[in-house]
Amino acid sequence: MSLPLFPSSWMSDEHRMLQDGVARFFSERWVPRAAAWREAGMMGRDTWLEAGAQGLLCASMPERYGGAGGDFGHDAVILLEQAKANLSGFGGGLHSAIVAPYILHHGSEAQKQRWLPRMARGELVGAIAMTEPGTGSDLQSVATRARREGDHYRLSGQKVFITNGQNANLVIVVCRTGAEAGAKGLSLLVAEVEHEDGSLVEGYRRGRNLDKIGMKAQDTSELFFDEVRVPVANLLGGAGGQEGLGFAQLMQELPQERLIIAVSAVGAMERALAEALAYTKERRAFGKPVWEFQNTRFKLAEVQSQLLAARALVDACIAAHLQGQLDPARAALAKAWTTDLACQVMDECLQLFGGYGYMMEYPIAELYADARVARIYGGTNEIMKELASRFM
Repeated sequence: MSLPLFPSSWMSDEHRMLQDGVARFFSERWVPRAAAWREAGMMGRDTWLEAGAQGLLCASMPERYGGAGGDFGHDAVILLEQAKANLSGFGGGLHSAIVAPYILHHGSEAQKQRWLPRMARGELVGAIAMTEPGTGSDLQSVATRARREGDHYRLSGQKVFITNGQNANLVIVVCRTGAEAGAKGLSLLVAEVEHEDGSLVEGYRRGRNLDKIGMKAQDTSELFFDEVRVPVANLLGGAGGQEGLGFAQLMQELPQERLIIAVSAVGAMERALAEALAYTKERRAFGKPVWEFQNTRFKLAEVQSQLLAARALVDACIAAHLQGQLDPARAALAKAWTTDLACQVMDECLQLFGGYGYMMEYPIAELYADARVARIYGGTNEIMKELASRFM
């Protein structure tokens, strides 16, 4: 069902063409397989190669590194359509718009040439390992350590809640390379965790694929590093390979990560409203469609107003980001507000389905379950509000 949303000012004809093609691909090729992926707990590695062939990966990376040469708007279009297709299992947004930019912005020329083209083709699947069992939003407390031995580091530590954890073979690891406490000793080290034959490098282990409330098709995992040898050349420190830049690099890239979460929240709300409208206009109760009850119409009118406001905020943030003007405070507020709102919207829409809304065979149930984690990952919403308040 087409919803009457205002056109997004940042979208060009090229963005709209991409939107049509991506929506068609998801609908025809991936949505029919979604139930099997949920049952398996992950999407197969073959889907990453398929995504690469379809141009769904690294859309904003320069063509000289194998990307499509687009801008963040191209990534945003793919994320919106993925959310509207209810395909939360695909970690392409993290791969393309979080992991790849770390390499583009902070890697050496050799690192970009080595990794980005293979990421664009789906041969390398990216992940970023920040969170540890005792460290979530407080990145300065990371304990994973990389000890230098000649031209290699010995990387040891445990990471948890890692998106793409089972499929990833290229992992950016937030680790401590220096003796300094807090932010100063942190670096980003890129671990290539598979050999060419697909076997894991010595000392690296994937833990269990975590059993979550929602996002059932997303492989979210524990990762273990036990004296894993990583070349010094894999340090993200620019041409000079400087240690201790990790915290500053994270702070530079986190606004885009938080905007990505807000974009996905808006797409999911669009799908939830469309599902609720379709259901209430078809479902009959007391001899008439549920839509004809005034409470139903009022509830969905409220949801539409909330969606319009959320879309306007996110569109403004995307436009600012494309101009290099999205600051950390605004990105944090956008992430917190849209994800809080998405949980409210999912709840209101699910309620209109009655008992059927609680059944996983209905997309609204999956949307409801998937929405909750967005208030946690990318920095909890409480941390987002604390961060934003510092700039007031």
